[in-house]
Amino acid sequence: MSAEVFPFPGGSSAQIGFTRAELGRIIDLYGRMVAAGQWKDYAVEFGRDHAAFWAFRRTAERPEYRIEKWPSLRGRQGMWALVNEAGMVLRRGHELGPVLAPIERRLMKVVNE
Repeated sequence: MSAEVFPFPGGSSAQIGFTRAELGRIIDLYGRMVAAGQWKDYAVEFGRDHAAFWAFRRTAERPEYRIEKWPSLRGRQGMWALVNEAGMVLRRGHELGPVLAPIERRLMKVVNE
């Protein structure tokens, strides 16, 4: 299996995406949140400068969380960001796991109730 990523036809430049491991970690969290009844839908955005995974409580509203990957910030504040519904950055870091920690803690509270 090839690890090469090909842009959509007609694209003028390369786009940022998630690796298989990164997307696997995000989709695993999404699946657990769906099983807990917290999330109902998702969207994925691939741009020239960033990639984002959007998680929705309902399809017809703004995303509850955005998990963003900004490779240009790798050397500074970290390329990963967790953004809430209001657009406020809740967590930023160099590793995906600690950035997802607030959502995973919330999931543990939902299961314990």
